[in-house]
Amino acid sequence: MAYKITDDCAACGTCIDECPVEAITEGAIYVINPDLCIDCGACADACPVEAIKPA
Repeated sequence: MAYKITDDCAACGTCIDECPVEAITEGAIYVINPDLCIDCGACADACPVEAIKPA
């Protein structure tokens, strides 16, 4: 199960640095590619606003 980034995203970029498979891209809010996500949770653990949730 992949993770998703909610509308609470502050677009700080912390999650991008934590993703080991580069599944996260920038935008108005950041987006996780579910085909690349390996469900490790590193991004969710690093998110300072808790905007990343299991999909």
